[in-house]
Amino acid sequence: MRRRPLLTIAALSALVLATGCDKLMPAKPANYNAVDITGAAYGKALSLTDAEGRTRTLADFGGKYVVVFFGFTQCPDVCPGTLAELAQVKKALGPDGDKVQGVFITVDPDRDTAEVLKGYVTAFDPSFVALRGTPEQVAAVAKDFKVFYQKVPGKEPGSYTMDHTAGSYVFDTKGNVRLFTRYGTGADALTSDLKQLMKAG
Repeated sequence: MRRRPLLTIAALSALVLATGCDKLMPAKPANYNAVDITGAAYGKALSLTDAEGRTRTLADFGGKYVVVFFGFTQCPDVCPGTLAELAQVKKALGPDGDKVQGVFITVDPDRDTAEVLKGYVTAFDPSFVALRGTPEQVAAVAKDFKVFYQKVPGKEPGSYTMDHTAGSYVFDTKGNVRLFTRYGTGADALTSDLKQLMKAG
């Protein structure tokens, strides 16, 4: 008869210990669709001008999940496709979509004036911000992001297009780069990744 309390106490002790161990177990790692580049130093030198002539840095978007994409307004498919997907992601996130900031950096500042850029990005979403600079400034920022781009001569004299890295960088609310999402991954994949980042805080 005296053994039952002892067994009960032992069982309860084991349960408490097991519960304590669960709390000490590391959280399940995030299963991102994008490439996890947490800890990289990309974007530290970002300082370019927006459509209103203001100098912008990542610090201006503190508290938001910033998605940075390099492109140009005369891009036939990759650039409009990326911006359209990001606009779709913001809608899919519902109220949390307001926490996402799209930033488009032109690699073609000769043709992409402030006025052209503003009209281009806001056609996809009014909150999107477009940045530009001198060719030297753009080159410096692109180098900091390890983004490749180059001018490719067109068929007509004086015409050209731009080859460039087709992918987006995702920063957390503290301005730390977290993900690199390749072009073509899809809106659903980015929506899922952003939800995971938001859940992690």
